[in-house]
Amino acid sequence: MKFLDQAKIYVQSGNGGAGCVSFRREKYIEFGGPNGGDGGKGGSVYVEAVPNLNTLIDFRYHQHFKARKGQNGMGSDKTGAKGEDIVIKVPVGTEILADDQQTLLADMVEPGQRFLLAKGGDGGRGNAQFKTAVNQAPRYAEPGWPGEEKWVWLRLKVIADVGLVGMPNAGKSTFLSVVTKARPKIADYPFTTLHPNLGVAWVDNYEMVIADIPGLIEGAHEGTGLGDRFLKHVERCSALLHLIDATAEDAAASYRAIRKELDLYNDVLAQKPEVVVLNKADAVEPEDMARKKSELEQACGKKVFVISAVAKQGLFDCLREVNQYITRDRKTKETVLDPVEEAKSGVWSPL
Repeated sequence: MKFLDQAKIYVQSGNGGAGCVSFRREKYIEFGGPNGGDGGKGGSVYVEAVPNLNTLIDFRYHQHFKARKGQNGMGSDKTGAKGEDIVIKVPVGTEILADDQQTLLADMVEPGQRFLLAKGGDGGRGNAQFKTAVNQAPRYAEPGWPGEEKWVWLRLKVIADVGLVGMPNAGKSTFLSVVTKARPKIADYPFTTLHPNLGVAWVDNYEMVIADIPGLIEGAHEGTGLGDRFLKHVERCSALLHLIDATAEDAAASYRAIRKELDLYNDVLAQKPEVVVLNKADAVEPEDMARKKSELEQACGKKVFVISAVAKQGLFDCLREVNQYITRDRKTKETVLDPVEEAKSGVWSPL
């Protein structure tokens, strides 16, 4: 299935049905009076987050959503039928933005969450509603109220616990394929990954969702390359796993270049906890690896983990380190929303 993370759609709720002008006319009832019914309410347009979707590709081919009009009122005080509602199903993590792409209308982050995007128009009142002691035979009924119409943007942000960032060919996709059951495309040329890939790993009996995005290059925050378009997918992550190619001539320079892009993109990514990993240890001599690790630790000011995704070396330590940030973030959210018992610690079981 092709990945699409942004779409523009048009929604229109139904107009309300018109009220009815009618009078009771039966044998032996000389003055029956008005009995026009009210019009039905127009259908509304809702957006619902569902867990079984992971792309907005359906909205490339279906961009207009129009709810039905309410039925007009009828005689004998019969109210018109309500127009049928429309429910637009989107992936969990979808943001709904106004036409200006700046105003956030809703953030669909929970499965089953529903948002009223366009309210249906109310039905008009029939002439029976206007009967008074002075005017006992009104010949007026209200027209239905118009519904709402608008263009909105749907923008998908993948919900994951860990975001893999780094230069192209840093080994992010290989890392994802080793620690999870995900099978992203892997090749020895830049920008093999063209869209985010997700995988699930287990660390100390905790489940973590890992997101792999296309590699970043210098100037990504300004639109250079592919990474800037997908940086939004790691905004929701609890932590970043920064992979650096150990075969690069200057690993510290690679780190600083990516950090610069993250800092310039927005403050959300700049403040994310980060675990720095030097990958492809099997392809570098031990002396060179020790030197690059030392230079990288001086550049980032924190511990650097040395791994080899291909040889499956050192994976446990870096995953356990990033899991500490995820666990802390989860406990913070649970304290705010619904306190729960801490999960029992266990042993990481690679897939």
